Order: sequence, then structure tokens, then C-alpha cells
Amino acid sequence: MSHGAGLVRTTCSSGSSPGPGAGVGQPGAGSSEGLLDPVYPRTQAALLKVAQMVTLLIAFICVRSSPRISYSAYSYFEVVTICNLIMILAFYLVHLFRLYRVLTCISWPLSELLHYLIGTLLLLIASIVAASKSYGQSGLVAGAIFGFLATFLCLASVWLSYKISCVTQSTDAAV
Repeated sequence: MSHGAGLVRTTCSSGSSPGPGAGVGQPGAGSSEGLLDPVYPRTQAALLKVAQMVTLLIAFICVRSSPRISYSAYSYFEVVTICNLIMILAFYLVHLFRLYRVLTCISWPLSELLHYLIGTLLLLIASIVAASKSYGQSGLVAGAIFGFLATFLCLASVWLSYKISCVTQSTDAAV
């Protein structure tokens, strides 16, 4: 059983090119490239993560600063938005600091895909509950709208993660 093929798949950062150190046996694959990936913040996946973090933060602030009618519904919304924000920030930092090269025991594209699938479903449920319990209060309505916007952005990331993790692996298996 060769671990080389698994290593090639996990070094691929979602939405960006694998970089010069992604292949097995390529020169420059060492740590001499630096800790920070200067290209990643300009990629489509990174910009999508930043947009998700901003919309989740705005949704959280809107709900947190509004008077509440249903405490449990909005507590759930706050927990889901902050947990999603923290996880998206964690994946952003993993790709920015190239931690996927150090921690090769984790399939980063697969873990990101699973996070987005579960997080998107929970965020959709929280946004529906928040919208149904807002009773026309502007801050709660705005929080629900930003929750739906973040859900849409997370769906785009699910598609992007699926494209990277599953399609890439199926073409690797055919070779």
C-alpha cells in the first residue's frame, strides 16, 4: 500500500492550484518555500471563505444586538453562526499557513467538505427558525437574511469542495 497517492490528494488546497510542492519527488517540496502562502488569499476559495466569515459575523451581530422574542431560537442561531465562523476561519488558516502539508494524516478536502455539508444544513435550519420567529423586528430579520446569504455562500463552498475532493480523486483513480 503506497501512501504517496494519498499525500498528493491532501496537499491540494481547495480552489487553488496545488503549488510547486504538491507532487511526490518534485524539487522545492521542502519547507524552504516559507510558512505563509502568498497566493492563497487571492484564490476563489479564499475570497469565498472571507465572504462567508463576514456575512456570518454580520448575522451574529444583527441578532445579538436585537431584542429577542424567542430566546432559544436565537441562541441556536448565534451558536451555529459562531461555530461556522470559527471553523471557516480554521480552514482559512490551514490553507494560508500550509498546515495541510504538515498534517498529512487528515484529508483536508474531505474534512472541509463534511464541515460545509453539516454546517450548511445547520445554518439553513437556524436561518429558517430565525426568520419564522423574527416577528418583523428589523435586526432579527436582517440577521436571518444574512444567515440565508451565508447559507448560499456555504452551498457554493460545498460545490467547490466536492469538485476538488471527489472529482479529483475519481480522476486520480482512473490513471
